[in-house]
Amino acid sequence: MQPLPLLPTTVIGSYATPSWLWTAMEEIKHDRYGVTDIKETYDDAVRLAIWDQEKAGVDIISDGEMRRFFFVQNFYKRMQGLEPIEPLRKVGLYGYDSPPRYRPVERIVVPQGLGIVDEFKYLKAHTIRATKVCCPGPLTLTIHIQLKDAVIYKDRLELCQDLAKTVNAELKALVAEGADFLQIDEPSYAIVPGQLKDYIDLYNQCVEGVKAKIALHICFGNLASRPRGKRTYRWMFPELLNARCDQFVFEYANREMSEIELWKEFGIDRELGAGLIDVKSFYIETPEDVAGRIRETLKYVPVEKLFINPDCGFFPVPRWLTFEKLKAMVAGTKIVRKELGG
Repeated sequence: MQPLPLLPTTVIGSYATPSWLWTAMEEIKHDRYGVTDIKETYDDAVRLAIWDQEKAGVDIISDGEMRRFFFVQNFYKRMQGLEPIEPLRKVGLYGYDSPPRYRPVERIVVPQGLGIVDEFKYLKAHTIRATKVCCPGPLTLTIHIQLKDAVIYKDRLELCQDLAKTVNAELKALVAEGADFLQIDEPSYAIVPGQLKDYIDLYNQCVEGVKAKIALHICFGNLASRPRGKRTYRWMFPELLNARCDQFVFEYANREMSEIELWKEFGIDRELGAGLIDVKSFYIETPEDVAGRIRETLKYVPVEKLFINPDCGFFPVPRWLTFEKLKAMVAGTKIVRKELGG
């Protein structure tokens, strides 16, 4: 693996879903694929995501989260102690009230883990580039679990305590397999009512004893390009600085670089994974657009602590558009590297 360049480029996690995979998932749902068919399908999807990222020139890649569905839904299949309940809405455009939901009927356990270790093994075997592995945090893992009238857990925080242990075990297993850059995804900080201090305590439980570079990704929701939380980070500071992470990963492009000044205002000493590609827009950024956003970010963040990435994952974005945006991200970064002599 080659050393990372100045201003490393990377992704948030999920990659665009190709049209053929939607068709295949429908066949799998109706039990028309065998075990080998299913494995081949998802293996091919991961290889495609790797190939696109490599061809676009991204420095640190992911497996595209191609084996997951709508971010967290596949993880519920691995949990014992849940029963399905009806979605709130079954017709119309897909929204936050459309996914299948669950309720706990006993204490939740995940005896075989979340499956992210196997995802990483396949990624590692199919690229020589640097990699990043993403794992939803415990709060986000509960977003489709209904606790109304539940008797198993007194509140969501108690449920999250159980899931924090699961996430911690998964992260340690990933490190044992050679993963050296991990990202915890917690868009729910801005969505689920509660106290940020409690959420940071949960996060710190997840990363306790995990020996790797760790990033904490916080966005405001991105289901089909629609946010769910109030789009501001200001209220999270300075409490967020108690999170034991090496890097914060924030979205800026779709907010016109709003709040980038917080890095100087609060004297933030972490790396920044700056979201400089808008995944909520069909506008294809030019390399100069990206370069301009990088220059603006460098007014507040030291160059040696800046990573370049999209605002969020590309799951709801067409593949052709995703590829063009990644190419622009890489090309814009190269412009600034040249200006800096890197």
